[in-house]
Amino acid sequence: MFGLEALDLARMQFAFTISFHILFPAITIGLASYLAVLEGLWLKTHNDTYRDLYHFWSKIFAVNFGMGVVSGLVMAYQFGTNWSRFSDFAGSVTGPLLTYEVLTAFFLEAGFLGVMLFGWNKVGRNLHFFATVMVAIGTLISTFWILASNSWMQTPQGYEIVNGQVIPVDWLAVIFNPSFPYRLLHMSTAAFVATAFFVGSSAAWHLLRGKDNPAIRTMLSMAMWMALIVAPIQAVIGDFHGLNTLEHQPAKIAAIEGHWENVGDEPTPLILFGWPDMKAEKTKFAVEIPYLGSLILTHSLDKQVPALKEFPPEDRPNSTIVFWSFRIMVGLGFLMIFTGLWSLWLRKRDKLYTSRPFLYLALWMGPSGLIAILAGWFTTEIGRQPWVVYGLMRTADASSNHSFMQMSITLIMFVVVYFALFGAGLGYMMRLVRKGPKIDEGKETNEGGPGRKRTPARPMSAADDNGDGDHSPSLTKEI
Repeated sequence: MFGLEALDLARMQFAFTISFHILFPAITIGLASYLAVLEGLWLKTHNDTYRDLYHFWSKIFAVNFGMGVVSGLVMAYQFGTNWSRFSDFAGSVTGPLLTYEVLTAFFLEAGFLGVMLFGWNKVGRNLHFFATVMVAIGTLISTFWILASNSWMQTPQGYEIVNGQVIPVDWLAVIFNPSFPYRLLHMSTAAFVATAFFVGSSAAWHLLRGKDNPAIRTMLSMAMWMALIVAPIQAVIGDFHGLNTLEHQPAKIAAIEGHWENVGDEPTPLILFGWPDMKAEKTKFAVEIPYLGSLILTHSLDKQVPALKEFPPEDRPNSTIVFWSFRIMVGLGFLMIFTGLWSLWLRKRDKLYTSRPFLYLALWMGPSGLIAILAGWFTTEIGRQPWVVYGLMRTADASSNHSFMQMSITLIMFVVVYFALFGAGLGYMMRLVRKGPKIDEGKETNEGGPGRKRTPARPMSAADDNGDGDHSPSLTKEI
């Protein structure tokens, strides 16, 4: 049907489920660190604004964390159900790495999550802060192991192949493979940037609706400082990551650039826009800038970038997809940098919280970080094709022996269940965002904190049946 085979449906199912899953850990990583910063600032300054923001975002974190755990379980099972031959070939490497993630990161998060969410009135302030920090560290450790496993699939090292199976011989080389440091930094930073724009968008929405208070202003201020500082750093990390990819996966770079062949000794131009045609082996309607491809990718004006025609057709990634997914990611990255710079300009003129054009930009930039993560992930994974373990095992040889009908049924079921389950979860999370942080203006309040009376941080009691009591359009509609 539609020229698709069971393998294509297996790939589509994995892409669909991981696209849902990757969004939740990204926000979890960013929010966990954000909560640690908020609680630390509250302990240092005794400013109740930070405490109120902590309670507000901890509820959203709890919902997001739960959806991330549920979606992550599906990913683990798919290795055995749909990609059993891959598991048989490389399971001795990927299996232990994922086990280390559970033993170190997940247990650490689970051990302190209850204290973080429900111990505000039951443990001391320092112990509660320690629990929050441990959860934040746990999310980063989880990122470490997941990226180690995936990076090994991109640039495998430290192994031998015995009887058709990968046998690890040097675990340090397996973990710290050539692409791992760059991918770890790139993904972790992307999570912080995505969370910053999520938080900033929430603040902008409330300010545009006239809800202006210290908590909302602090949300926007912290988010824009993060965008201003971290978005340019992400661009630098991306440049180093690109150089590493050029060294170890040159076909991926050629596909990203839509670059088909070199002409003599001429430097490689940068194709800004165009339409790579895999059959015609050319990029149609190309808009080129001479020399710039060589300058960006090799940091010189005379070196050439490998071209797609230098690789056999069966070893070429789909340039049509990765060409555009990469440009979506980079384009959003530049827009994030612009947003951060504009916020600095407005901050110096005391207009950061009142400039409606900027607030609308901040609002619409809310999902930009998550979209950029998805675009970057598509670029990385599709650019690795036709290999599931680069240079060692092709994707076509990794899938289980399922029929087209079996894969069709499971794919449809996943789509229906995911949109119903996670759609409801995302809708609830947006209701929490729409409600905003709870503050007691003009009233005498408790200092709160561990051991003192305060509204308990129960995530499922954060929003009543009617949201914030009005019937205005929700944040999801505005975004």
